[in-house]
Amino acid sequence: MVNTQKTSSDNESRYCLGIESTADDFGVGIVNFDGDILTNTVDSYVPMEGGIHPREAARHHAEVASKVLCRALTDANIKVRDLTCIAFSMGPGLGPCLRTGATVARALASYLQIPLVGVNHSIAHIEIGKLKTGAVDPVTLYVSGGNTMVTAFESKRYRVFGETLDIALGNCLDVFARHVGLKNQRGLPFGAAVEQLALKGKNFIPLPYVVKGMDLSLSGLLTAATMQLQRGNCTLEDVCYSLQEHAFSMVAEVTERALAHTEKKEVLLTGGVAANKRLQAMLEAIAEEHNVRFNVVPQKFATDNGAMIAWTGSLAYTYGIVTPIEESYVKLRWRVDKVDVPWMN
Repeated sequence: MVNTQKTSSDNESRYCLGIESTADDFGVGIVNFDGDILTNTVDSYVPMEGGIHPREAARHHAEVASKVLCRALTDANIKVRDLTCIAFSMGPGLGPCLRTGATVARALASYLQIPLVGVNHSIAHIEIGKLKTGAVDPVTLYVSGGNTMVTAFESKRYRVFGETLDIALGNCLDVFARHVGLKNQRGLPFGAAVEQLALKGKNFIPLPYVVKGMDLSLSGLLTAATMQLQRGNCTLEDVCYSLQEHAFSMVAEVTERALAHTEKKEVLLTGGVAANKRLQAMLEAIAEEHNVRFNVVPQKFATDNGAMIAWTGSLAYTYGIVTPIEESYVKLRWRVDKVDVPWMN
């Protein structure tokens, strides 16, 4: 049920607890309805090898849920009965992980007899970026391990102006890094390891650059970068540098086109890959060229987190959006352009 009239009159005394569980992170955040983040607690599943194993990640989430919830409430210094509503990441994401978080959220909401709010994970990344930077109505580049898209608000929804046709940017970097063993060698997160090596690259290696209209494709780039390294005629540093330059140029091109089309006055960079300094520099240069404000989400809120779910849940609840328990099934492929955002009207 949606009521587009704001219903809140005393935000400071109202709290939303948000549960994030779309992939490898189980996060719990608590915010008040003015946007003050009281706590942002997370426990991450780390696979022994390879990428995320959904069922193992879900098992991890179930095992740590109680601990993370208790820690979040303690850090926020509030009682569970002080909560106004419970929000949870309803999608998109990995099915077993999403269902674990949804089960915890349903149990809490039912026990406390307070409303439940299903939140679109991608919209939550946009909203936490806006909250922490002060952006109001930006063109947003959202880049993470599972998503790559350019969005902007138009006609009651965040519209997708461009997106990846295959793998996400973060996944592209992660798969390449795992293939060449960067995490084991460097002891760093995959994306950070690629970024550090790219800083030492000196030679630009031509690789596939695939932008189709307003969409882009990264799988061919990943394959070509891996093959270049296998041939043994270039350094790992040069391949990392060239991989980043190609991938970041593609998403920057699509972002700039969307900015020119929409004539928005702000650009927002959000998602896990937003922490990359080279990507930030490219987006900042575009913003300067178009005389608009550049915003980048703070690093602690760039990756998946409960605070972004809590904040977006509070926005939705303020405008009368709640999710009945019987309709709180998860949506593995829930697109941002299928969700009304009345708080933007």
